[in-house]
Amino acid sequence: MPDALIKGRKISIVIPALNEEKLIINVLKQFNESIKKDYDVEIIVSDGGSSDNTVNIAGKYADKVLNYNKEDSQNISRGRNEGARKSQGDVLIFLNADTRFENLKYILDESLREIYENNVKAIACAVYVYPEEELLSDKIFHFLYNKYTSFLVSFFTGMGRGECHIIEREIFFKIGGYNESIIAGEDFELYMRLKKAGKLKFRNDFVIYESPRRYRKYGYLRILWEWLKNSLSVFFFGKSVSVKWEEVR
Repeated sequence: MPDALIKGRKISIVIPALNEEKLIINVLKQFNESIKKDYDVEIIVSDGGSSDNTVNIAGKYADKVLNYNKEDSQNISRGRNEGARKSQGDVLIFLNADTRFENLKYILDESLREIYENNVKAIACAVYVYPEEELLSDKIFHFLYNKYTSFLVSFFTGMGRGECHIIEREIFFKIGGYNESIIAGEDFELYMRLKKAGKLKFRNDFVIYESPRRYRKYGYLRILWEWLKNSLSVFFFGKSVSVKWEEVR
């Protein structure tokens, strides 16, 4: 449990979602009564207009479920920002709906310590595929990509995989949150601005698991190409190449 310096700090978990009825329950269930007893945590699901059972499932576990009912589509940046605006936490943790923590209590404890004892403003995490679905290609790819993320955080532009962003509330709103005009590469763009505004840290022991569904459908070469072209466009021109991020469910 955190010491007196960070005890009582509120944590807001913001989960943007769109048609995630198959997987969202896995991340929601991790924030069980034991976690809520030890930490002041609120769970916010920011739904982008799901047509499946996502909202009903979220309503059983989340403290707040935000419904987006406008005619235009809600991208992930807007979903995260909407959740952040409705949050009360001192620390904001943005999670994709298909994620799971390897060790949730450890990550919560260490996140609070990094932010309030070490003056870290944002943390980037290591991402891997669900262990029960992991192939050798997944293991190699994510090992190398985590090394790449660590390098960018420590020595270059800054970077945080979108599966999990851990950010101090004040700095998040100070820099304006996620850029809602960016469809893909919004995670890279946010962490570039965070790098300029404060101290970033990559924690290789903050392990987040994600579904391999997108890698299985498109393959790593295509995924890498999509990431590369959007990242370069964001870096040089401040906008993404992609105009829509396709759902893979």
